[in-house]
Amino acid sequence: MRTERTSERSRKKIDLKNIGADLLYDIAGSILYAAGIYTFAGNAGFAPGGVSGLALLLNHLTGFPVGTMTLLFNIPLVVISYKTVGKQLLLKSAKTMVISSLFLDVVFPFTPMYEGNRMMAAVYSGIFLGAGMALFYVRGSSSGGIDFLALTIKKKRPHLSIGVITLLIDLAVIFLGWPVFGDVDAGLYGVASTGVSTIVIDKILYGFGAGTLAIIVTGKGKQISERIGETVKRGATSIPAMGGYTGQKKDVLLCACSKAEAYLIRNAVEEVDQEAFLMFTETSEVFGEGFKIK
Repeated sequence: MRTERTSERSRKKIDLKNIGADLLYDIAGSILYAAGIYTFAGNAGFAPGGVSGLALLLNHLTGFPVGTMTLLFNIPLVVISYKTVGKQLLLKSAKTMVISSLFLDVVFPFTPMYEGNRMMAAVYSGIFLGAGMALFYVRGSSSGGIDFLALTIKKKRPHLSIGVITLLIDLAVIFLGWPVFGDVDAGLYGVASTGVSTIVIDKILYGFGAGTLAIIVTGKGKQISERIGETVKRGATSIPAMGGYTGQKKDVLLCACSKAEAYLIRNAVEEVDQEAFLMFTETSEVFGEGFKIK
């Protein structure tokens, strides 16, 4: 009996801890998100992609509050995507949407807008939006909108890419800024803001340890591995393989390196084996004993 009560208390503590963490991330993310929309994009005459960008365009035309419009646009998207997205994500996202809308409409109108260079506004809008959305994603939530719509379209049309769907919808919203603001630069600044936010989201979610993986197929694995070690002080993992066409024994070397070292590794491979097959692929993050991006 005592054990059951103890485990129940532990579960309640964990639940409260998770709820508190979710709330803190929602508040911090909403502050950053609202700054990106209201402080930087709002006064610079451009709209980033997504539902908030659409709400910003309507705010320019009608004066309706951006947060309220964002929330209203999200309601039908939530209804449409309920079966696709799932209850847990929708509930978390609904909470995030309400909090971010409150910051947009209630808190940030009392703060000053950025009135400087439009390009700087686009860059910092992207930085703040990306950081805010990354904090939502870390806790398994989202700002709703385009993400939900893209997932729903993907379910109906499985052959389509979610990335392509999201990009096309974002671009449609961004370039609506051209006629709304009467300025072709509005679309270009919107693209810049969205590009920066995408980079920031990737860096926060996947870390700053992004690098390059060299994949080398060669008959001189040991010599190339030694040459790489001498040139860039990196180790290489050797995997025995066999050519599917020739039937000859080969070594496949895997070497994680920084992007700056990729050119040096290419030279090292060519010095040892002119016939080696070399591929470079980008890695989102690299972990391991002794590994550090230089």
